[in-house]
Amino acid sequence: MDQNQLKRLVGEAAVDYVAARVTRDSIIGVGTGSTANCFIDGLARIKDRFAAAVSSSEASSQRLAALGIRVLDLNDVSEFPVYVDGADEVDPGLHAIKGGGAALTREKIVRSVAQEFVCIADASKRVPVMGRFPLPVEVIPMARASVSRALRALGGDPRWREGVVTDNGNIILDVHGFSITDPVGLESEIDHIAGVVTNGLFARRAVDVLLVSNAEGVEQVKRS
Repeated sequence: MDQNQLKRLVGEAAVDYVAARVTRDSIIGVGTGSTANCFIDGLARIKDRFAAAVSSSEASSQRLAALGIRVLDLNDVSEFPVYVDGADEVDPGLHAIKGGGAALTREKIVRSVAQEFVCIADASKRVPVMGRFPLPVEVIPMARASVSRALRALGGDPRWREGVVTDNGNIILDVHGFSITDPVGLESEIDHIAGVVTNGLFARRAVDVLLVSNAEGVEQVKRS
């Protein structure tokens, strides 16, 4: 089974997970990226069983709308039961790195309103210690150099993701070289650098349920 098949497998498992937890007036939070797209495509088969979705990116909103799923502005929603999204890395404590698709800020905002964060990933995304995947940091453009200096002082090697502009009009620095043994502490430390909008660590509010696919099927892991 190749990686695309594993993504489709876990995307369908997430649809089944959500279907068992929604009612006709429910709103579903939807993330961004290739694995999230598999979930979005699967939602088409249950779209009559929930009311609407909120999305973490313009691309996901367009994909949902194309399937006939109503998309709401998050400002019009106070709470919803579940947010489903992928991750670039997940550690044993279900802390995650996200932001490979440059939607990390909106993903964090959507996650903050959800009662439960369900992360969908293939087995390659599970790691003992995060940091092999460079940590994305969304930065206000005028602060690129100053934030880069601060990230180097923390032991990282920040590199500008040139040509990428977030949906919020900002840039992304991808920080290489971290071995993230204290994800909660590092998330807070980076977020306090002037000019940082947010970083891709989902540690203070980590994953609640991980659905992870492998050749044998989909495993469900809950945060203890």
